[in-house]
Parts: sequence; structure tokens; C-alpha cells
Amino acid sequence: MNFLAHFGELAIRRFVAIRHLAAVSVAVLRAAIHPRQWSPSVRTVFARQILFTGVEAVPFVSLMAVTIGILVVLQAQVWLNRFGQSNLVGPILVFIILRAAGPLLTNFVVIGRSGSAITTELANMKVSGEIDLLDAQGIDPFVYLVVPRALSTALCVFCLAIVFTFVSLLTGYVLGFFVGGGSPGSGALFADVLRAIHPVDVFNLMAMTLVPGLMTGIICVISGLSVGSSVTDVPQAVSRGVMGSVAALFVTLAIVSLLTYF
Repeated sequence: MNFLAHFGELAIRRFVAIRHLAAVSVAVLRAAIHPRQWSPSVRTVFARQILFTGVEAVPFVSLMAVTIGILVVLQAQVWLNRFGQSNLVGPILVFIILRAAGPLLTNFVVIGRSGSAITTELANMKVSGEIDLLDAQGIDPFVYLVVPRALSTALCVFCLAIVFTFVSLLTGYVLGFFVGGGSPGSGALFADVLRAIHPVDVFNLMAMTLVPGLMTGIICVISGLSVGSSVTDVPQAVSRGVMGSVAALFVTLAIVSLLTYF
């Protein structure tokens, strides 16, 4: 009975958390479509968050994509061409890069780099009383703090996934061209990839980046705003935000894959 009670309590807490996440997500999307919510101050926060989450992360994502291009794209070309299976290069690279590695790794970068920063920033604002100050000045904390951070995180994950995919394929193409002695077959990488891409892959990329990115922003914001008045609550909030974002990422990727390809 104690085990059942504990399991039921855990299930109820998870259900309440998921319901809260869904409610905040709907509220963010509803606020995003109203132009009157996008005041100059909100647009400034949105632009700064895109700069930090997206633009400043491009060099690291590009470096990671170059590494994946060397380890995966180049080896796939060389080995499949060696065994006379060059027609499989496109499908394999679409499966590895576009459907799996791109969305997964870019989400991890944003969670570790920007998600933790968002949670820390808002938690410190909550502890220092800045949230109450914004409310006293007539500024809606939800519109000013939550909406721009959640939307910018989703948009940046999507754009970074595109950058990652392009750079990794370009790296593999260039190296494969030189390794293959400049043969025409090594230059057909992009044609093979384009032939292997289907409309469902585009939907898959959008779902695996925009949805987890939005949830990452919302989970990290909720974790940051849930702290008490003690500074020692901040590290715990960061841990909850990161772990919750990773869990939401895995669940989302699994659901999207099941709905898309089965």
C-alpha cells in the first residue's frame, strides 16, 4: 500500500507539472500573436535573447558540426562508395544528421548554455525582489520575462539545427571531394541528400526543434521563478530546469519519431 501511495503521489505530481507546462505554453503562444503585447521593451528582450541563445552559439555549433561532418559524413561517403553502395549515402546522412544528430545536439547546446543561464537570471531576479519591482511598476512579468525568452529559445534551436546540418554536410562534401581525388561521385553528396529528403523530414525537423526549444524556455523560466527568498535555492532551480528540459526533450523526440515514421 505504501508503494502504491507513493506511486500515485508521484503520478499526480507529474500530471500537475505537465498540465502547468501545457497551460503556460498555450498562454505564451496566445500572447505571442497579439501585437499589443510586443512593446519596445519586450522586443528588446526578445532581440537580446536571440543574440545570446542563437547568434553567439553559432561558432560552437559550427565547430561541433565540423566534427560530426568529419566523423560521420566523410566516413559514410568513403565506406559506402568503397563497397559500391553510393546510392545509400543520401538516406543514411538524412537519417543521422537531419533526423537525429542535428535536433538532438542543438537542443543539448541550448539547454546547457542558455537554459541554465535563463534559470539563473530569473532566479536571482526573484531572490533580489526585481520581479516584485516590475509588477509594482505596472509591467506584466509574464509578458516581459516569459514570452520573449520562450519564443526566442524555440526559434534559435530551429535555426541552429539548420546551421548544424548545413555545416556538417558541407564539411563532409569538401573532405570527401578531396579524399576522393575530386571525382564526380564525391561531389554528388548534396544531390543524394536532397533526393532522400521527404516532406515528412521537414516536419520532423521543425517538430524536433521548435517544440523542445519552446518547452526548454518555459521549463527554465518556471524553475527560475519558483525559487524562494534564499540564494541557496538558485543552484537547485538550475538543476531542476536543466533536468526537466532534458526529460522533455527525450519525451518529445520519442513522440515525434513515433508519430512521423510509424
